[in-house]
Amino acid sequence: MAIRTCLNLGRPQIAPVTLTKSPSRNCKFSVQSCSLSSNQSHKQLIVEVKEKLGRDYHSLPVGKNGRDDEEMILWFLKDRKFSVDEAVSKLTKAIKWREEFKVSELSEESVKSIADTGKAYVHDSLDVYGKPVLIVVASKHLPAVHDPVEDEKLCVFLIEKALRKLAAGKEQILGIIDLRGFSTRNADLKFLTFLFDVIYYYYPKRLGQVLFVEAPFIFKPIWQVAKPLLRSYTSLVRFCSVETVRKEYFTEETLPANFREKTL
Repeated sequence: MAIRTCLNLGRPQIAPVTLTKSPSRNCKFSVQSCSLSSNQSHKQLIVEVKEKLGRDYHSLPVGKNGRDDEEMILWFLKDRKFSVDEAVSKLTKAIKWREEFKVSELSEESVKSIADTGKAYVHDSLDVYGKPVLIVVASKHLPAVHDPVEDEKLCVFLIEKALRKLAAGKEQILGIIDLRGFSTRNADLKFLTFLFDVIYYYYPKRLGQVLFVEAPFIFKPIWQVAKPLLRSYTSLVRFCSVETVRKEYFTEETLPANFREKTL
């Protein structure tokens, strides 16, 4: 019917030419508009969060990691799927926690005594994917010996240090838990609870992956207890060997010293 109509009008080629060109222009315009609209929408939401925090939580600090830090606001908006109310709720808790924990006062000097145990550190080099690397040597964590408050300070300081090493365009860090030599004396459910709460509530989605390296059989029951604490982070955990760390995450030059093959 449509073909006959076009033929009767004496212009059978006009309809298909118009139909192929017009959608192409509209499609390009739609993609550009969508991108612009998305950026404008994000900026608008950031402003909404700032205004709400300023109005309802004016006692919160301002500046870096404060209630007017747009980078931090955007990160929490992303985490909360751009819900203003949910982002405000989570941000408020995070900013209050940072103030109470005195995160801004943590320094190399303030955590030196516990850092000197070698139980955890930020690796000098990035992994092959450009992520800063936070390494924990589980066999050196001794909850019966070390002050738990100092452990918590070291934990937060190292997360902050790793995040400062993020390159432009990168957003996440790699965690490596070296479980070689792990025993029951190293098990610490209380500290694990603190660690996962900190990551979930105050540094959401900053952890790209966690490697559990050479997990011994004794670690399995501890993992079953700890697993629910990770919530959505469970999917980020990978149990692997030292060889996997060497081959898949670092080059010969950037490999951490304690993962290098020992030479006689």
